[in-house]
Amino acid sequence: MEKGAEIIVRTCARVRASEEVLVVTDDERLPIARAIHEAAAAAGARVVTVVLPPRNMDNEEPPVTAAAAMCAAAVVIMPVTHSLSHTRATREAIKEGARVLSMAAFTPRQLESGGLFVDFPSRKPLCDRMAERLTDAHTVRVTNPSGTDLTFNVQGRRGNSHCCILDGPGFTAVPNIEANISPVEGTTEGILVADGSIPNYGIGVLDDLVTFEISKGFVRSISGGAQASFLKELLRAQADPWVYNIAQLAIGLNPECREFTGEMLNDEGVNGTIHVGIGTSANLGGDVQAKTHFDVVIREPTVVVDGDVVIERGLILEEAKVETTDDRE
Repeated sequence: MEKGAEIIVRTCARVRASEEVLVVTDDERLPIARAIHEAAAAAGARVVTVVLPPRNMDNEEPPVTAAAAMCAAAVVIMPVTHSLSHTRATREAIKEGARVLSMAAFTPRQLESGGLFVDFPSRKPLCDRMAERLTDAHTVRVTNPSGTDLTFNVQGRRGNSHCCILDGPGFTAVPNIEANISPVEGTTEGILVADGSIPNYGIGVLDDLVTFEISKGFVRSISGGAQASFLKELLRAQADPWVYNIAQLAIGLNPECREFTGEMLNDEGVNGTIHVGIGTSANLGGDVQAKTHFDVVIREPTVVVDGDVVIERGLILEEAKVETTDDRE
C-alpha cells in the first residue's frame, strides 16, 4: 500500500514540504488513511487526520468542524466510505484555495493494483482535450446497445478535466480519470439504460438492466429488478425533488480500470464508458444542490458531439487515431 499512497500524495496531490495537509476519513477506511498520512508526512507536509462520525449516504455533509478544517488546509485527501465530492464542504474548501482529492469507497486493493498505476501525466492531454470538446459543444447525444438514447444540452457550460493531477486549487478523484460537464438544467431528454454499474449506496455491478425515463432534465421513472427497486425507494425517502436532476455527463478515460468491480472510483474510470450523474451539480458547474449525488455507468456507448462521433461503441476515436499513428511509426 505504500507505493499507492506515495502516488496519491506526490503524483496526484503534488504535496510539497511544509504544506498543511488534511486527511479526512472514517473508521472503515482508517488503514488507507494511515498510509496516506504517512506518505504525506514523508513528503515533509504537516499532516492532520480527521475521523468523521458515521454518515448514512454519499454526499451527506460532514460535521461543521470537519468542514472548517477542510477550508483551512492546502491539500485535502478524502479516503471515506461515503463520498464527499458533491458537498458544500468540498466546494467551500476549493474556494479557499485547497487542492481536494477524493478517494470515496477506496479499498486496500486499489492502493496495490489497478487504475492507480496508470501513467497519469500521459493521460492528461487526452482528458484535457475531451473536456475542451465538451466546453465547445452545444448538444451531446449518447446511445448504447442496451437501449440508452439521451440528448444533453451543454451550451454555455464548461467541461471539467479530472485527470487525477492537481497542480493548483481544484478537485479530482482518483483513479477515475474523466472528462465531464454539467448539462443545462431542465434540458436532458430520453432513456438511460444502465447495464454496467451504479457504484453508490452499495448497489455496485448490475445484475439486471435499470431503466431511467428522463424528461425536461429530471428522472421521471426507474424500472428493473431488485437493484432498481432499492434505488427507487432510497431516492423517494430523501423527500427532495432535486435528487432526480440530471447533473453530469462524464467520459471514463483510465485504461487500467479494466472491468466493473462495484468500486466507485474504478467503475467511473473504465476507459470508453459513460456515466451520468444524478442529483447535485453545483460542484460540476451546474446550479443544483440536492441531498445526494449518484452515478450510472453504461457499457459500449456511442457519443455524438454536435454531429461528430467522438466515441463509437466504447472506442474513443481520437485515442484510436493516435495509437494507429504510433503503430505506423
